[in-house]
Amino acid sequence: MKFSVGVEYAIHCLLYMVNSEEGKSMGIRDLATFQGISETYLSKVFAKLSKSGIINSIPGVKGGYMLARSAEKITFWDVVEAVEGSEPFFQCAEIRQNTILLDKDNLPDTYTKCPCLIKVVMSEAEDEMRKYLSNKSLAWLYDEVYNKKLSKEMKNATIEWFSNIRKLS
Repeated sequence: MKFSVGVEYAIHCLLYMVNSEEGKSMGIRDLATFQGISETYLSKVFAKLSKSGIINSIPGVKGGYMLARSAEKITFWDVVEAVEGSEPFFQCAEIRQNTILLDKDNLPDTYTKCPCLIKVVMSEAEDEMRKYLSNKSLAWLYDEVYNKKLSKEMKNATIEWFSNIRKLS
């Protein structure tokens, strides 16, 4: 399984939105400009985030998007599901039933009643990833990035950039 770049764009944008002043929305154009990414593509990603209830769309000239719930309640897995969908990563086609050695009309129980072992392993792996990503919230990421990784100057510059853009809008 490979996540699309939309997952990365979404998480970065949501991270910037944590800093947003209470009641203030952020525009797609500003978020796309800040990251140097396509506004059109980001709009498609944000439509998925909005549909999933991670962000709210604010209409109007001064509109944009804001977090629909607290950063503590938005997990990496929420974003993955919003952007990529909720279908299982592994789709078992039951090809074990296609072998030429089997009588198609008289398949043994081991081929019809028990789950494919490959599917079991792949499902377990996906469950572990889901658990791990469900334990990483936007609030956790904010703390790691803004309080532990970024220099104070870079943190302030990022916050200031978005504040200045809002003043100009």
